[in-house]
Amino acid sequence: MTGKIFIVGIGPGASEYLTKKAIDTVRSSDYTVGSTRAIDLFDDVTGKIAFNVKDLLDKLEEGVQLACDGNTVSILSTGDPGFSGVLNTVLRISAEKDFPKENIEVVPGISSLQLAAAKCHIQWDNANVMTFHGRENIEDILPVINNGKVTIALPSRKVKDMAQFLLDNGVEPDRKVVVCERLSYPDEKIVEANLKDIAQSEFTYMCIIVIY
Repeated sequence: MTGKIFIVGIGPGASEYLTKKAIDTVRSSDYTVGSTRAIDLFDDVTGKIAFNVKDLLDKLEEGVQLACDGNTVSILSTGDPGFSGVLNTVLRISAEKDFPKENIEVVPGISSLQLAAAKCHIQWDNANVMTFHGRENIEDILPVINNGKVTIALPSRKVKDMAQFLLDNGVEPDRKVVVCERLSYPDEKIVEANLKDIAQSEFTYMCIIVIY
């Protein structure tokens, strides 16, 4: 008997941004696969399979195999699974294992980019929305950075490195930038400064960068 896979978006990090659909889906699953930070959002999950970055692929493969064996499996994805999430990876693994695509359901979540747009009062359907997670080709930002739209991005490296890259490629030092750090957490911080100052500042890896 073939099981079921739910790829569940768990929002930007705080439990208040979990949807009811996400909570109900996880509660009804036989197994839950996710990072420790993601699993900790749920008090009563069963069959917890936690991973860190190093064993991500192994744990995702384990989760898909459990579904192949007939179980209902929730795979947790920070933010929304379809934006810098695990959707494509799970689909690839599932295809390799001949798991039927019709038995996979995506439960959308709130992306940290959406939250950043809300915090900055940005109508984000008119913004350049970009992710550089897991990518080194940050030069892709250059063709759009001066198109008259706000750019909201998940940086691939330290925020200050991305700011310095923009400076090195001719973006004005006084360009307005907002860094949204650890959104939805108790120590959330929103810093507004110019590009030059951001290039000289330190932030954690959990950041969104907004360039005006």
